[in-house]
Amino acid sequence: MLEKRLKIFVSSKTMKETTEIMCNVIDVQYQLCMAKDQQNMAPSTPVFDSISTEVSRFETVVESSAAKPFPCIRSGSYADIGSRPSMDDEHVRIDDLSAHLGSYFKCPSSFYAVFDGHEGPDAAAYVKRNAVRLFFEDVHLPQTSVVDDVFLRALLNSHREAFLQADSALADKSIVSSSCGTTALTALVLGRHLVVANAGDCRAVLCRKGVAVDVSQDHKPSNLSERRRVEELGGRVEGDYIVDVSQDHKPSLSVTRALGDWDFKLRVGSTLPLTAEPEVQQFMLTEADEFLIIGCDGIWDVMSSQHAVSLVRRGLRRHDDPELSARELVMEASRLHSADNLTAVVVCFASPNPVESCVPQSRRLGHEAWSKLKSLFEGN
Repeated sequence: MLEKRLKIFVSSKTMKETTEIMCNVIDVQYQLCMAKDQQNMAPSTPVFDSISTEVSRFETVVESSAAKPFPCIRSGSYADIGSRPSMDDEHVRIDDLSAHLGSYFKCPSSFYAVFDGHEGPDAAAYVKRNAVRLFFEDVHLPQTSVVDDVFLRALLNSHREAFLQADSALADKSIVSSSCGTTALTALVLGRHLVVANAGDCRAVLCRKGVAVDVSQDHKPSNLSERRRVEELGGRVEGDYIVDVSQDHKPSLSVTRALGDWDFKLRVGSTLPLTAEPEVQQFMLTEADEFLIIGCDGIWDVMSSQHAVSLVRRGLRRHDDPELSARELVMEASRLHSADNLTAVVVCFASPNPVESCVPQSRRLGHEAWSKLKSLFEGN
């Protein structure tokens, strides 16, 4: 009798191990298929042109707003001091601009921004406090009920002016120290239009069917086009920094565009290697665009755009909570030993697929098979 029980136990253990191996093999095959599909999906390549050239040759395809519904906006954000002694990051998150501006825009609108201060938090804090005034209240846009070509031209130019006005204000030493500055990135969702303006090394990334699509570029000396611009204006690049050879103490910065930093700038209105001129881009959101991530460079110093998109996408499919996804992104950057402040904003344009759709069919079948085997072993 004892020998018979031992044989049953051994055969049960062998069946269990065999089942687990089969499930693992099926899961590996599934992941390989998914990886192959991802490789076949080439992301769209964004075109980066500064607003000065964008306005002169601006072309956009204005789709009928009635043809497609506006995206249903939900967002979340999270910030952490990281390993720095002070928190110099700031951010803005407004899902419904009409609550601040009334019927200023004739279609649903949202506004998001991140600011990464250096030499203290004052410059970033000032731009955050005045963001709505700078970008909307102090500008004069055409009065129209349609987001047409003319309106979009004016909107892109108004964002450029807002950056430059903020930069000029920071030249006032009664507002901030002349050594203080900040990078800035803004994202305006207007109906199905997305307008991104950037000066510095913050980054905006779209998730398009799981593929990361950068909708801004990092303004660093390692960027060849930025390095060329700096050198053509008389600046000098040393390693990952630009230096001002005209000043005795030769201050250096790791970005090529920023607001403030007037110690570095020679005089108001001059053409300088360090500029506040933003790159402003306009995109048409489609049903393939799932969410947008905007973050300060503490995130991007330690992970790629695709890493961030994949992490957030997995999280949203588990819990459908953009606030929690932003926190998970910041925690992942911290785990990867980012040495900077950490700020991330996640803007969702649609709800993800139901949670159960994230589990491979083969895995569900494997679990069901194992449950039946377990019941059999336990004599149920």
